[in-house]
Amino acid sequence: MSEQAPARAVDAARDPESCEPVILARGMTKHFGPVVAVDHVDLSVPKASVYGFLGPNGSGKSTAIRMLCGLLTPTDGDIRVLGLRIPEQTAKLRQRIGYMTQKFSLFDDLGVRENLEFMAAVQGLSKAETRTRVDDLVAQYHFGDRQEQLAGSLSGGQKQRLALACAIVHRPELLFLDEPTSAVDPESRRDFWEKLFELADTGTTILVSTHYMDEAERCHRLAILDEGRLVADGTPDELTARLAGRTVEVQAGQPRQAQRALVDVAGVLSVAQIGNKLRVLADEGVDAAPRVRQALADAGLHAQLVDSPPSLEDVFVDVTRKGRQSGAAGSALARTRDDSPPSAPEARQ
Repeated sequence: MSEQAPARAVDAARDPESCEPVILARGMTKHFGPVVAVDHVDLSVPKASVYGFLGPNGSGKSTAIRMLCGLLTPTDGDIRVLGLRIPEQTAKLRQRIGYMTQKFSLFDDLGVRENLEFMAAVQGLSKAETRTRVDDLVAQYHFGDRQEQLAGSLSGGQKQRLALACAIVHRPELLFLDEPTSAVDPESRRDFWEKLFELADTGTTILVSTHYMDEAERCHRLAILDEGRLVADGTPDELTARLAGRTVEVQAGQPRQAQRALVDVAGVLSVAQIGNKLRVLADEGVDAAPRVRQALADAGLHAQLVDSPPSLEDVFVDVTRKGRQSGAAGSALARTRDDSPPSAPEARQ
């Protein structure tokens, strides 16, 4: 077999239409009393892909991951992970997945190697398997000179590398990562993501939650969650292509004044300052450039407008605002229905 064949097989597996998805959820919902944490979310995660969950804090990312792992029982919906029904077959799932939490959850008073050996024992590896596997992970994750160092004394980036190594000690088919890089520096984050792609290239499927746009751009596919609802799903290129022609860059000598002049312009969704430039996102179907020029002229400001390709941040702003407007409209409609007078037949009953 040629060297390109394994890569082609992995690329084919990442195509959501080429094979049965590793994760398939329909109508996944979780209520905590009156609070709807996850609201009828549909997901399809292809094999050997890095699939991202993007959303602000409180959007339901962690709750969704815990349901997919079998750690939380859904209020409603159908969930299948690696072909198993969840939560009914959670016990069979646990040996086939890895899970890494946002907070470092290993033993601070154990050394690096001791943590790896402990997790290998928990996952049922034999002593011989543990020795070989731990040796491999120590070398692969650059802990050769730190095997005896206590985990609690490691840097933030080193702790995350150790947590990832422990999560894959049993070679899981599917890996869940809940905001794994929220407390590490950019260089450590980059190194961490290189490790994720190495795992994906060997066939591991990875679902990772994040609120960093640069990390979301790295994913093969991603879902955007907001207030428990799935508001967008696709590859980064597919998502940004939907905003073609709706973003404009404004180069103005007085960017703060220009921003104040543009924020209330009809059809403008957002105006963000980036250095000395402004990034303007227009609503769907709106030609923003003439309106922006007119608003700046009315304010007595001179500026140059340049077409700018949309970014994932633009996508995020667009879909989350639409989602909240839709949710607010739905709530208002429900209240209208609740407060409306009864019909004639109801009045007679």
